[in-house]
Amino acid sequence: MKRIGLLAIMFSLIVVLGGCVPGDGTYTTDPAGFFWGVWHGWIAPVSLILGLFNDTYRVYEVNNTGWFYDLGFYIAIISGFGGVAVTRKSRG
Repeated sequence: MKRIGLLAIMFSLIVVLGGCVPGDGTYTTDPAGFFWGVWHGWIAPVSLILGLFNDTYRVYEVNNTGWFYDLGFYIAIISGFGGVAVTRKSRG
């Protein structure tokens, strides 16, 4: 029963975060800046999964401010995925 609840929560989070993923740039009026870059870096795995099923979702925002968006995106990617590798315990 716990697994069903956990799966329901995970599915709900993916659906809710689906509204915040980068798109193909057709509905974007303002370019994404640093903080949008951080957000898109944090939800990059969700964007990747949604992008497999729908071509309008992207991992990376097309309409961005350039260097500052890239900086925020890479900071979030490195801190999110690099932090997991640091906290793992070695077996042996």
